[in-house]
Amino acid sequence: MPLTLDLPNELETRLSAEAMRLGMPLQQYALRLLGDTPEASGQLSNGAELVAFWKREGVIGSRSDIDDGQAHARRIRQQAERRPRD
Repeated sequence: MPLTLDLPNELETRLSAEAMRLGMPLQQYALRLLGDTPEASGQLSNGAELVAFWKREGVIGSRSDIDDGQAHARRIRQQAERRPRD
């Protein structure tokens, strides 16, 4: 089904820039955002698919300030445990 969207210039610019950063055409990126992929609808079935998804999305390696991911996750969990609960 063809669908035409009239996007504000600023939004189109941001979407185009992100699509370019990910190395994909704008239309493919827009379809991903709108849920045209199994990943977007939460249909990842195992850890390998999740890691592949994170790589495609540029999540893995995006935090150069974190040297040890496991230690970082441990610190976050410890901080959460120390917070008072409602």
